[in-house]
Amino acid sequence: MAKIDARLRENVHLLGELLGNTIREQHGEAFFDKIERIRKGAKGARRGSADGARLLQETLDGLADDELLPMTRAFNQFLNLANIAEQHHRVRRRRPGELAPFESGVLGGLLERLKAEGFGQDSIARQVGRLDIELVLTAHPTEVSRRTLIQKYDAIAEQLAARDHTDLSATEQAEIELRLQRLIAEVWHTEEIRRSRPTPVEEARWGFAVIENSLWQALPNVLRHTDLALRRSTGLHLPLDAAPIRFASWMGGDRDGNPNVTAAVTREVLLLARGVAADLFLRDLDGLIAALSMQAATDELIAQSGASAEPYRALLKRLRDRLQATRDWARQAVRQDLPAPSDVLEHNRELREPLELCYRSLHACGMGVIADGALLDTLRRAAAFGLFLARLDIRQDSTRHASALAEITDYLGLGHYDQWDEPQRLDFLQRELNNRRPLLPPDFQPSAETAEVLATCRVAARAPGAALGSYVISMARGASDVLAVQLLLKEAGLQRPIRVVPLFETLDDLNNAGPTIECLLELPGYRQRLHGPQEVMIGYSDSAKDAGTTAAAWAQYRAQERLVEICRAHEVELLLFHGRGGTVGRGGGPAHAAILSQPPGSVAGRFRTTEQGEMIRFKFGLPDIAEQNLNLYLAAVLEATLLPPPMPEPDWRETMDRLAADGVKAYRGVVRDHPQFVEYFRQATPEQELGRLPLGSRPAKRREGGVESLRAIPWIFAWTQTRLMLPAWLGWELALQQALARGEGDRLQVMRERWPFFMTRIDMLEMVLAKADADIARRYDERLVSQPLQPLGVDLRDRLSQAVEAVLGLTGQSQLLAHSPDTLEAFSLRNTYLDPLHLMQTELLARSRQQQDPAESPLEQALLVSVAGIAAGLRNTG
Repeated sequence: MAKIDARLRENVHLLGELLGNTIREQHGEAFFDKIERIRKGAKGARRGSADGARLLQETLDGLADDELLPMTRAFNQFLNLANIAEQHHRVRRRRPGELAPFESGVLGGLLERLKAEGFGQDSIARQVGRLDIELVLTAHPTEVSRRTLIQKYDAIAEQLAARDHTDLSATEQAEIELRLQRLIAEVWHTEEIRRSRPTPVEEARWGFAVIENSLWQALPNVLRHTDLALRRSTGLHLPLDAAPIRFASWMGGDRDGNPNVTAAVTREVLLLARGVAADLFLRDLDGLIAALSMQAATDELIAQSGASAEPYRALLKRLRDRLQATRDWARQAVRQDLPAPSDVLEHNRELREPLELCYRSLHACGMGVIADGALLDTLRRAAAFGLFLARLDIRQDSTRHASALAEITDYLGLGHYDQWDEPQRLDFLQRELNNRRPLLPPDFQPSAETAEVLATCRVAARAPGAALGSYVISMARGASDVLAVQLLLKEAGLQRPIRVVPLFETLDDLNNAGPTIECLLELPGYRQRLHGPQEVMIGYSDSAKDAGTTAAAWAQYRAQERLVEICRAHEVELLLFHGRGGTVGRGGGPAHAAILSQPPGSVAGRFRTTEQGEMIRFKFGLPDIAEQNLNLYLAAVLEATLLPPPMPEPDWRETMDRLAADGVKAYRGVVRDHPQFVEYFRQATPEQELGRLPLGSRPAKRREGGVESLRAIPWIFAWTQTRLMLPAWLGWELALQQALARGEGDRLQVMRERWPFFMTRIDMLEMVLAKADADIARRYDERLVSQPLQPLGVDLRDRLSQAVEAVLGLTGQSQLLAHSPDTLEAFSLRNTYLDPLHLMQTELLARSRQQQDPAESPLEQALLVSVAGIAAGLRNTG
């Protein structure tokens, strides 16, 4: 087995030692000795040692009630510190001869490969300049760590970076370790779990902080490297106004099932974003004004700046004044509805034009080296972030729009819209969209729910166009769902185009996505209202919850293929919006592989996807890590556009049809049809307790009911905690077994070798199976599940072993992830700290469930910390 890199191991050991010092200081040597006995026992037990297992169990059994919380906190923080060390290891300084774990030249290598494939330099440069990648930070973070702890973790990473320098004196080395010791002590003495749920506005501020602290720096660096790679390969530059990567947000705009997101909240978040953007550009402007003290300038710039000895400063100071006015107004308008004064910046061009004028003048006057420094970075930020920082999407459930229209049509004496069939709805909607008169009379008094829908539409109508992204309709089922939103926005006074986007989520809806879009494109007048690409959102989370990942993945693929065909036939550009979660069970996985596995023609230079929960911090929380991930997105979208994967062979499609049919049958046979499943799920997992964890601003359930009422996040999160990981693999075990029984093994091998879609699915399945642990899941059952329900747990663990056996047979390995020994070693290290947390969690769950009011129990905090610790160890919640 591969060994962890010596420098990574050294950092993990150092951070663990410093945490140990802090724990000793507060709880004494005897308590720390118990931690060590548990750790060593867990390590031995993992290696099959009976003595290790006995030591582990005896030490855990001997813990007093008042030791449970500090013990769970200790293992939780060990795992968080290991995460920090691993993240830093990806971007740390390399010594001579060392290989980097990530090769920053991935784009350069791709450009050379494209030239070898026959693409001309001009066409390559043109395609890079036209890339349109939008990463949407979602409104329901599954981030379990508090923001104050995240800031301390980032500070620890900075000290590890400082420690990487080889020329440090002994005094400097000691000072860094002392700072690390202080930071770890601060972490230890800070509560891990929020006392209350964040508000939607607090979620939005969290998203803005990621931009401010990381992406603001990372994005221009990425574009600088992109420009350099492009120039080396083609001799051409990235256009000055190119913005191949942009950001959007659902934080403060996603009201699907979240009563806390109101029209007032959306308005406040839009204003807060403008204030933050203005403040960030003011910092850039202060630096530019200090730097651009030169006198030589073009006549064009002098004419704009007036008779000034320092024309660049004069021009930029005027822009600074307007940015200050914009920031001040945005902050005041949050508290009271104030019209924007004339000096407030309203359009991105008002920000860009003075900067571009300075840039042109500097180049014309022989000072290009100055222009291509901080000024170019600010121009890149202006193109990507603009005055509105991140475009805000609005999302609402289709039933809310139908209910609002039903109330309106009933008031007008036209009948009940929600009782009409699809042709009746379309006929009514088209007539009203083409009608110049208002639909709503001035004396209409809507119900509270309808009033909120209409108020949201008014906020969208009044917001600047560049501030908003798309209006997403969750649970969209027909063309009328799109026209309904267009009509409500028209009634609100919207005078400009906005993309109204159907989100297809269930298996049936995905299968009907193509006919729905075809119906829309054939409606008279719809194309005139489109104004740009037809955007369609593909739901990964709910489709997987509905049908299992086998059938859902194939339905998503086929829906995209059909949408590509339909839009091509209608000569309409298609933009697919991928609603991917952080985990495999919610469509997650390595972004690079996922993009390259999309159907040919579905990317076409455009790619829009959600970035969810804790994955935002893991992928974009630190500038260097963010640069790596943004580079991967750029390269993958470019490759998928110019070198798309092959079309699947007809017999591969037939095989996938059978796999999907067997997979959905097996999945639903358990999740929907087994009479004991819901009760088993609630006993075997911390699903009920997760509702008390203040993860995000919205409720864990859309409504009362069983599994179908749960959101995808707690559904996945609960199974992750027990290590059964059921939603990510259930269905695959039967699907693959049946295929092998039919003699299709050779075909599956060919599909895995030659079809990126199937290869990626199997790779992600293998990864999640490697994280699963039947022995851990069995312990939850033994401690928490009533005897009559335990046979179901035995059956599920047997299915898990069948899934493992099928994947090993397909990959030809004797062990999961045998091709990645470093990953296996990392898992092994984490299990040493995860195993005790799982055992403590089962005991805490059992004790908590015996109490009448567990929410007030002193064990509650320990239980919630164990949840956070397991999430940290597995690097995912939902």
